[in-house]
Amino acid sequence: MQRFDVIVIGAGAAGLFCAGVAGQRGLRVLVIDHATRVAEKIRISGGGRCNFTNRDAAPTHFLSENPHFARSALAGYTPQDFLALVDRHRIAWHEKHKGQLFCDRSADDIIQMLLRECEAGGVTRWQPCGVHEVRPNPCATDSAPRFELITDRGPVGAHQVVVATGGLSIPKIGATDFGQRLAAHLGHRIVPLRPALVPLTFAPDTWAPFVALAGVSLEVEVSTPMPEAYAGKRRKAAPASFVEDLLFTHRGLSGPAILQISSFWTPGQALTLNLTPQRDLAALLKDAKNGSRKQLATAWSQALGDAVPQRLAQTWLSTRTADMPALRPDAPLAETRDRDLDTLGHTANAWSITPSGSEGYAKAEVTAGGVDTRDLSSQTLESRLVPGLHFIGEVVDVTGWLGGYNFQWAWSSGMACARALEPTPAPH
Repeated sequence: MQRFDVIVIGAGAAGLFCAGVAGQRGLRVLVIDHATRVAEKIRISGGGRCNFTNRDAAPTHFLSENPHFARSALAGYTPQDFLALVDRHRIAWHEKHKGQLFCDRSADDIIQMLLRECEAGGVTRWQPCGVHEVRPNPCATDSAPRFELITDRGPVGAHQVVVATGGLSIPKIGATDFGQRLAAHLGHRIVPLRPALVPLTFAPDTWAPFVALAGVSLEVEVSTPMPEAYAGKRRKAAPASFVEDLLFTHRGLSGPAILQISSFWTPGQALTLNLTPQRDLAALLKDAKNGSRKQLATAWSQALGDAVPQRLAQTWLSTRTADMPALRPDAPLAETRDRDLDTLGHTANAWSITPSGSEGYAKAEVTAGGVDTRDLSSQTLESRLVPGLHFIGEVVDVTGWLGGYNFQWAWSSGMACARALEPTPAPH
C-alpha cells in the first residue's frame, strides 16, 4: 500500500491550494478527485474570469451558525496575501466594484497557478479517481497510517486526511455531498445543506404579470428578516439588507441583489424590495399633484424617473391599481386622494413578495450548511472527534457573500490547515 503524509480529497480551490502549501513545507502529499477535469468550478466562476478574492473580506461577510469561526483563518491568510501570490505568478487582474478582484484574461490562470504551486511541492495527483471509503485506524502507530483510503487505484494510506470536496452546487460538473456524508459517518454534526447565492422563483400565478419583463434589470434595496440561526443571541437582529442590481427572469428574480439575499432567505419568508432606494415616491407624487393635469400613469413614470425601466414601471402600476379600486392609471393625478398616493408610493418603496422556492443546486453558486464548526478547530480545521482529519472550504458550515468571499475562505481555510499538517513520524 502506498503511503503519504497527507491525502487531500478534492482538487478544487481549497484542496489544490492546501496541497501546494503542504507540499512546499516538505510533506508528501496526494490529491485525489473523481472529476475528469481539474478545478472545474474555478474555471466557470466569475463569467470565466474567476472573482478570486475580495479586497475587503472580513468575518462579517460570512454566514455560519458560529459567526466567529472563520475569524482565525481569515486573519492568518488575508486577501492581500493571496494577491501577492497572484502577482508573483504574473497574473493580470482588475478590480470591479465593492472590492471584487478578477483575472484580466481567464480563470484558467488561477488553475494553472495552483497546479504550479502543487508541482513546486512535489504533490502527486490522482484524477479521475474515486474514493470509496475512508477508514480511520484506531490502532495507528508511527509505522502504521492513521487512515486507509479505498480508491479506484487501490488502497492508500496517510497520517492525515484533508476533505475539500465542496458541496452540492452545480451537479453537472460533478458536485456531490461526499464530504458531508463522510463527516456524518464519522460522527460529526452536519448543519443542513441548502442552495445559496441562488436565483429565487415564484408561483406561476403570482409571477404571471412579470414574465414578459424577463431581462429587465435595475438597482434595488432588498431585505429579509435575519434567520434565527444567524441572529444568535440577538433576537432582534437587524434584517439582512443589500443594495445591488436585480434581474427579472421568466420564473422569478436573479442578479446580485437576489443572490446575496438568497443566503439569508428561508422558505415562507417574504422579501422586501425598495424599487427606488434614493426616492420617496409617495412624497414625489403628492408634490406633483398641485395644479397638475397629468394622468396618474404619467406622474408615476416621472416620479420613478430613470431609476426604474418604463416597462417595469407600467407593469407594476397595473398590478397595484388592480388591487386598489380607488386608483386607475388613467385617473387625473389632481383628483387622486393623498392617502391613495401614500399607499402606492410606500408599496413601491417596500414591495413585499414571497418566493415559492429557488432554482436549486443546479444554479446555486455555493452550498450553505455543512460540517458543524463545533466539531472543528478554528485554528487548524482539524476534527475534534477524529485526530488527523481536516475539513476545509465549502464542505464546512461557512458561506461567504457574493463577490469573491467564498474563494477567500478556500484560501484562508486551506492555509490554516496546511500550516498545521505534520510529516509522518519516523518509525522507532
